[in-house]
Amino acid sequence: MGSKIYVGGLPYSATEQQLSDLFAAHGAVASARIITDKFTGQSRGFGFVEMSSDAEAQAAITALNGSEMGGRTLTVNEARPQEPRTGGGGRGGFGGGGGRSGGGGKRDRW
Repeated sequence: MGSKIYVGGLPYSATEQQLSDLFAAHGAVASARIITDKFTGQSRGFGFVEMSSDAEAQAAITALNGSEMGGRTLTVNEARPQEPRTGGGGRGGFGGGGGRSGGGGKRDRW
């Protein structure tokens, strides 16, 4: 078990200080980070907390998973490494491009 914890279901108004304070009751908080939208700067409703030991992290997960903050139910569990994103898959569908029958728009006479 790592000491990095995923925290989901955060109120959008929550601050990193509030997040840190919430977890401090269960041990020393090394860092607390709320993930924000890179364009708007608004909270995305989740974040990560790093505790100074695995035992403290486990205690925080046990105590806080399913608890409430700002009227929202928190999901608290061990952070997992982000899975690599695929390139969005193929661009299925029809071949696209090109006009009608390659004749430069001229109609052949019969």
